[in-house]
Parts: sequence; C-alpha cells; structure tokens
Amino acid sequence: MKNLKSIALALVVFATVSVTAQTKKVDASKSTINWVGKKVTGQHEGVVNLKSGALVFKGKKLTGGTFSVDMTSLTSTDLQGEWQGKLDGHLKSEDFFGTEKFPTSTLVFKKIATKSKDVYTVTADLTIKGKTNPVTFDIAVNGDTASTKFNIDRTKYDIKYGSGSFFDNLGDKAIADEFELAVALKI
Repeated sequence: MKNLKSIALALVVFATVSVTAQTKKVDASKSTINWVGKKVTGQHEGVVNLKSGALVFKGKKLTGGTFSVDMTSLTSTDLQGEWQGKLDGHLKSEDFFGTEKFPTSTLVFKKIATKSKDVYTVTADLTIKGKTNPVTFDIAVNGDTASTKFNIDRTKYDIKYGSGSFFDNLGDKAIADEFELAVALKI
C-alpha cells in the first residue's frame, strides 16, 4: 500500500511539472498582413487578409504555428479608383498569384529556435500557387501579440512576370523578385 501511495504521489508531481502544449487561435479580424512590391521606377504596397491562424506554446515558449491567407483579398493601398482596380486585377491574375485557381496560401512552422527573450527564429513551409518552399524569419512574441517582417522570393512560386532573372531587356519595367511582408498578429 505504501508503494502505491508513492507511485500516486510521483504521478501527481510529474503531472504538475510536465507542461502540455497550448494552441492559441489568432484573431484574424484584428491581425494584419502588409506587403510591399518594388520595381525599378518605384513600389506598390497593400494588404492581404489572414483567413485563420494559430500559435502553439509549451508554457511561454513558442513551439508551432499554422496560418491560412485569403489571397482573394489581395489589395493595393497606394492607388485609388481605376488604377487600383487594374493593379489588383493584375496581381490576382495568372501573371502573379492566380487567386481564382489558388485562393489560399498557407504557412506551417517546421522548426523553431529561441533567438533571445521572446524572439524566435522560425523555418516554415510557405505554399503559394500550390508550390511549397521553406522560408526563415524571426518572430517576436509579446503577450497577446506577435510580429514579423520578412522577404519572399516570388519566383520560387512560379511568379516570374517582369522578373529580370528570367527576362532580358525589361528596362524600367523590371519588378524585384522579392516582396516584403510585415505581419502583426493578435492572439
């Protein structure tokens, strides 16, 4: 009987010491994804909406994350009226993101390393236009918010329109291969 009590006590102690993973849903309506695309003659910027997302923690340590982005919401914010409509339509076309065929992009955390207090280096699988490639970025987690800023090489996702890496003699029509994302998440 004494051994049984010792085993029960050990199990209680182990259960209180072990930390289970906790998934925290991201509030998509209060989170933002801003983008910047650059070209020889300037740049365009805009937003795209987070569809859903979650961060996984073990205690206070980030251990995972999954996100889904509504590519049909892709909108430029530096233009208005007809010009905005033209740019948005072109970005949604097959030349760029092909949102009719690929309405969603996803990001799944694969490897996470602590960089400093509340800052993690994440390697994740990013899927755009049905193509998946690894991306690495730092993310800062502070209470009920998380933020990151990183670049994506669009040509890895078969988005080659206006790329000087694939086409010659583009002159001032050349578009940078990388675009920037700035993400602010509300947990």
